[in-house]
Amino acid sequence: MAETKFQLKLLVDNEAKKVLFAEAGKEIADFLCYLLSLPVGTIARLLEKNMVGCLGNLYESIKGLSETYMQPNQDKNSLLNPKSPISSTEIPLLLSDHEFESRKFYLCDSCSNSSFGCRSNSSVAVADNPKIVCPSCKRQMTRQVPYLTASSKSVGANTAAVGEGGFVKGVVTYMIMDNLVLKPMSTISSIALLNKFNVKDVHSLEEKVIDFGIKEGVKLLKTSLECKNVLTSVFLSSNEIQKSST
Repeated sequence: MAETKFQLKLLVDNEAKKVLFAEAGKEIADFLCYLLSLPVGTIARLLEKNMVGCLGNLYESIKGLSETYMQPNQDKNSLLNPKSPISSTEIPLLLSDHEFESRKFYLCDSCSNSSFGCRSNSSVAVADNPKIVCPSCKRQMTRQVPYLTASSKSVGANTAAVGEGGFVKGVVTYMIMDNLVLKPMSTISSIALLNKFNVKDVHSLEEKVIDFGIKEGVKLLKTSLECKNVLTSVFLSSNEIQKSST
C-alpha cells in the first residue's frame, strides 16, 4: 500500500538561504498538533540512536533490563511503546506504529458485570494493562473491554457533531513558520512577514513544493529537538524539493 503524502508549499528566500514559512492544509497542521501528544518513550523509539542527549541511552537500557526487576503490576512494554493520551482523532500521518482504535482496556473479571467495572470509592476502575491489580479484590484486571473513539465506525451517526476529526478545522490554509509556529494563513499576515524578514528583493523569493510523509515527519520531529530553524534545516537542501509549476 502506497504511503500517504501531502503537499507542503515553502516560500524560500534564495538570497538569505532560508525558508520564510510554509503553507499547509489541515492534514499537516493536524500532524504538528499530534507531535505534542507523543510520549517521550515513543519519541525515543522513533529517533533511536539519532536522538540528541541521553534519553536514547535510557531507552536502550530499559529495553535491555530483565523483567525480573520490574514490579509485578508493571509492564516494561508500556514504557518502551507507550500509547498517546490523545484519542478521538483521525491523523493520516501517524509516526507511531499503533492505531488509536487498537488500544485495549481491562476490567476485573471477578468484580465486573456487563454494565459496571470494578468499583473503588464508588468509581469504576479501568486499566490499560492487564497486569494491574483490581483495587477491590486485588486480582489482575484481565477482562478486555471495547475502546471506542469518536472516529470508530461502531459509534454511529450521532457523532457527526464532533466534527471532521483531527485537531484543527479544515476551513483555512495554515501557515507554518520556520520555528514551527502555527497560525491561520492570510494575505495580510504574509505581507507583514515579508516586512518582518526585511525582504528587499521579491525576485529572490521562490515557491517550492515538497511531498510530506512519514519520512519527512520523523526528520521534522528530530530537527525540532535540535534547532529553531526547522523547515530550513529539513527541507531547503532536500532532494525532494521541486519547483512549483504555478
